[in-house]
Amino acid sequence: MSVKLERMPTNLATADSFTGKKVIDREGIEYGKVKHIHINQDTLVVSGVTIHQGFHKDYFLSDDYIDKFSKKTLLLSRPPVRTGIHVIDIDSHKLGKVKRLHKNLDTNELESIEVSDGLMHSKIISKSEIWGIGEKVILRMTKEDFKKLE
Repeated sequence: MSVKLERMPTNLATADSFTGKKVIDREGIEYGKVKHIHINQDTLVVSGVTIHQGFHKDYFLSDDYIDKFSKKTLLLSRPPVRTGIHVIDIDSHKLGKVKRLHKNLDTNELESIEVSDGLMHSKIISKSEIWGIGEKVILRMTKEDFKKLE
C-alpha cells in the first residue's frame, strides 16, 4: 500500500532516480553515466558523483563540476580531466594519454597530470599548461617543448 506524502516540495527527487543518467558537458560531449550520488553525512548536501564510463572506468567528480540534473542527463558546468584520454599539443600532435591525476588532498583540486608518452615513460604537466579539456586534453606547448620536459 502506498502512502501519499503531504506537503512534500515539488523540486525534490530521490538519489536513486539519478543513477543511470547520461553525463554531458556544455558542448554535448558524453562522459558516461551516473553510478553513485555522494552525500556529505554532516550537511546532507551532494558532494559529488561517481561516473561509470565503461569497463572498469569509474571516476569521481566533485560537486563543483555539477551544473544541474535534468530529467535525462547530468549537465556539467565544465569538462573533467580523466585518465586514459589522449593528450595533444597546441598544434594537434598526439603526445600520449593521461596516466594519473595529481590532486591536492585537502581541496581535491587538480594540480597536475601525468602523461604517458610510451610504455615506460611519463611526464608531469602542471595544470597551468593545460589549454583546454574536452574529448582530449590540449596543452599550451608544442611537441618539441613537450619532448624537452624531464
